Amino acid sequence: MIQENIKVIISDLDGTLLNSDHRISEYTKEVFRELHQQNYLIIVATGRHHLDAMPIIETLGFPIYLVTSNGARIHTPEKELLFSTNMNSSAVQAVLEMDIPEDFTTVLFKENVWQTNKNNDKLLEFQTELNYVPELVNYKEVTDFDVIKIFFTHESHGKLVELRETILEKHPDIFSHAFSLPHCLEFMDKSVDKSLAIAQILAIEGFQFDQAVSFGDGYNDEGMLNASAKGLLMGNAPDSLKNKLSHLEVILKNHEDGVANYLADKILNNISLEAK
Repeated sequence: MIQENIKVIISDLDGTLLNSDHRISEYTKEVFRELHQQNYLIIVATGRHHLDAMPIIETLGFPIYLVTSNGARIHTPEKELLFSTNMNSSAVQAVLEMDIPEDFTTVLFKENVWQTNKNNDKLLEFQTELNYVPELVNYKEVTDFDVIKIFFTHESHGKLVELRETILEKHPDIFSHAFSLPHCLEFMDKSVDKSLAIAQILAIEGFQFDQAVSFGDGYNDEGMLNASAKGLLMGNAPDSLKNKLSHLEVILKNHEDGVANYLADKILNNISLEAK
């Protein structure tokens, strides 16, 4: 059994709570509903926009705290906006004026739409319901730079690393950044991190990170995994992250219901969920 003082369950979505179809499996829903019945505080922390993430977590069947855009937004279980921070508009404009090669897909996360320089079918596959709508734009014509985060994707992780270094060299100490997936590079305001947003929720609810177990698969999960009493890496996490966080336990992959199986075994102690 895991430590008896665990009272909080924290999970990423993509590559973690979601299966290969970008959905929460029925088994995972059963496990989380049982945890909710047993009064565990449950927090979902994702890089997704809140309009995109909310329909997904609603399928769990109970209200939970939601951290989105890697910590730039926090919504209460009642869906009220608790915390919000956007990027510096002039800094965003400066990045877009860098003549980023056209083979990169560049996305601006705005409040109600995501603007993109090209249609990208792989990105659309992540949305099982199109609540957060894409808008194709020419960035040379965009004048509104009030955004939550900038998102780049490319088939080559190496090229994304080069782009990261170029942006950070020209704009040091302005952004926080993370690879949510090897082919997805994200920039947020420097104050934004999942772990900082989660800490706000824990303070409100009277808990601390040493009472939490957390699950993730990306570099944007690193802070919360290290802060928790028990941080678990998904089996499908990149090898580079597994090597960096070699002190953390690696569990089953997301398509194997890794999160639910771990929680059923270590916290629910393999109770018969079907009998509930």
